[in-house]
Amino acid sequence: MLRKFWLLFAQACTLCLAALFVIVTLRPDLLPRTAARGENVVLLQETRTAVTAQKVASFSDAAKRAMPAVVNIYTSKEMQQRRPLLEDSLLRRYFPNLDERMPRQRATSLGSGVFVSSDGYVLTNHHVIEGADDIQLVLQDGRRLQARVRGTDPESDLAVLKTEGENLPHITFGVLDQVSVGDFVLAIGNPFGFGNTVTLGIVSALGRNHLGVNRFEDFIQTDAAINPGNSGGALVDSAGNLIGINSTIYSQSGGSMGIGFAIPVTIARTVLQQIIKDGEVTRGWFGLEPEDLTEELARSMAVASPNGVLIRNLVRNGPADRGGMRVRDVVTEIDGKPIRDTSVLLARIAELTPGAASRVKVVREHKVVDLEVTAGKRPKPQEQ
Repeated sequence: MLRKFWLLFAQACTLCLAALFVIVTLRPDLLPRTAARGENVVLLQETRTAVTAQKVASFSDAAKRAMPAVVNIYTSKEMQQRRPLLEDSLLRRYFPNLDERMPRQRATSLGSGVFVSSDGYVLTNHHVIEGADDIQLVLQDGRRLQARVRGTDPESDLAVLKTEGENLPHITFGVLDQVSVGDFVLAIGNPFGFGNTVTLGIVSALGRNHLGVNRFEDFIQTDAAINPGNSGGALVDSAGNLIGINSTIYSQSGGSMGIGFAIPVTIARTVLQQIIKDGEVTRGWFGLEPEDLTEELARSMAVASPNGVLIRNLVRNGPADRGGMRVRDVVTEIDGKPIRDTSVLLARIAELTPGAASRVKVVREHKVVDLEVTAGKRPKPQEQ
């Protein structure tokens, strides 16, 4: 009898173990301990995902902070309507006042600007207001204000406007040193006249130059959509701080192709301060003609490194000439800062205060020569 009982008990245990093996193999989720462990893992993953998404899901706070300071700019200027038949030299000889009799029309254009102070100073592009005799600012709340040009700087494509008002919305300047490639940015402006529009992108590159757009170039490149009418608008960081003034785009169609350029806040702030203080921008000048030192040119001159800028010509009795620089010198440093190409050289010289002496290091006939050059005042560019 006892033997029969143990036999039944052993068979029951075998069946239970077999059933447990099948469940563990095919349906482990039916086991209470395994199910609890799986729920905890899923819950942790969902929590992490939710927290991360909350940080980058919306930039509405940055947009709300910056948008009131961005204005739409509408400009107009009187243009003379030309008629080819009236361009005849003989006809103009006997009727010298034809220009006064020709019909005139007004040309209008649009752009954007940024209030940088509560008392009505606005930063924009020079090309937005160039030649305009009437400038209207339209704020986000619908107010329309008359503005006048306080000063312009064609070489950086910046201009400062002034309008009358108190407690006007204005933007906060950001810190360019804290901006990195890959950071999110917002471009705010007036594309195609639609009014305040915000587009999102990232910083694609920093320090872009050799574009042939401005005399002094140090652009922020972004893929945030910038279209006609965005010029002069704000490029802001994810906190709504100004880091650049939207300036130009690379496009084969006239619309955004994901390559836009903004003038960095460092240049914009310097131009703004000088125009408000002096009414113009003053830059240093050496009076020299530079050329990039390529590897081939460096080898032909037996220069060890292609880092530096070759001096091709000097203005006679100019600052560089008086400081002892010579043609075929290779400039490698100014005040301890390395010079790698012509754009950096011109930017370094432009930063100098006219009348202040600077230490310039050049390579001359395989020898390093230290010079002291007193910067002059850069002449104003000739109007085209």
